[in-house]
Amino acid sequence: MEASDLEAVEKLHQAYERLLNEVNRVVIGQHKVVEELMVSLLAGGHSLLVGVPGLAKTLIVHTLADTLNLSFNRVQFTPDLMPADITGTDVIQEDKITGNRDFKFLAGPVFANVVLADEINRTPPKTQAALLEAMQEHQVTAGGRKHKLPVPFFVLATQNPIEQEGTYPLPEAQLDRFMFEIKVEYPSEEEEFAIVRQTTSDETYTVQKVLDLEELQAFQSLVRRVPVADHVIRYAMHFARMTRISPTDDTQAADIPDFIRNYVSWGAGPRASQNLVLSAKARAILHGRLYVSTDDVRAVAHPVLRHRIITNFNAEADGMTPDKIVDRLIDLIPVDSSQEKLDGRLPQVFRSADAR
Repeated sequence: MEASDLEAVEKLHQAYERLLNEVNRVVIGQHKVVEELMVSLLAGGHSLLVGVPGLAKTLIVHTLADTLNLSFNRVQFTPDLMPADITGTDVIQEDKITGNRDFKFLAGPVFANVVLADEINRTPPKTQAALLEAMQEHQVTAGGRKHKLPVPFFVLATQNPIEQEGTYPLPEAQLDRFMFEIKVEYPSEEEEFAIVRQTTSDETYTVQKVLDLEELQAFQSLVRRVPVADHVIRYAMHFARMTRISPTDDTQAADIPDFIRNYVSWGAGPRASQNLVLSAKARAILHGRLYVSTDDVRAVAHPVLRHRIITNFNAEADGMTPDKIVDRLIDLIPVDSSQEKLDGRLPQVFRSADAR
């Protein structure tokens, strides 16, 4: 990396500290959620926030958009929401001077830097699919014409994990488009005390801008330039590859542990490996480091993998969740050559390319 890149990493780290201070003025706690959202934004990925109502999911996203000076739109997903309600539509408009009529595209709420898709699983698949093109291609198609979305563009969706009546579960193809699934947990006792005290008073808090759009785009470009050692890439790859019960070669088959065969129906695809490395890069520079370690991969393993591991009935019966499977993989995969066992049961992450 060049000297300018080193200065940019330090600038980002300092900006992140200021951002946390600004967000904490409005949002009490949820530091891990804010960090994972920032990692996702820097890596250019979309995120799915899963948590029960009342945990400030909308407030966190809106506050983060304000501190980054990004345009923000919120869409409340309902069973009667139509695709055009999200993407926009063509309408006939008459020129008052000439009297000519022509179609004009009226942009929908998806045309913003940050789009909050609130309770995304409450709308039918047809409307959910309207987001797929936007999330993947950063454009929408209406009336046979393509319309580019603002840059940067992030979809941050929320989902209630407990109330499933009248919902439409997201298909795996759409879930895979989300870089992270972020769990929003209940606050601690002291955090809840501070929340109640702050929100029941007449005090109001506003946040200051920490970064602007151009700076955020520059940091996103910087993420791509962060170097990663080969053994860290292979370490990240093994998290995804070891979840696949239908390996493509005999070497991989020998590495798959028994608990994966017993509890997993479908494992993570190559996009998981890509997202593990990209988000590990983003986390490294967010913390002011110029290198990516296996610690960074482990820190992002849960949000990257939990929605990509499809468990079976055996897992449900034994209380084995995707998060617990990731925990066991973290314990199993060696982090350096001193921990590697060449017994055919653990992946030989640190073998040289020639030895493979």
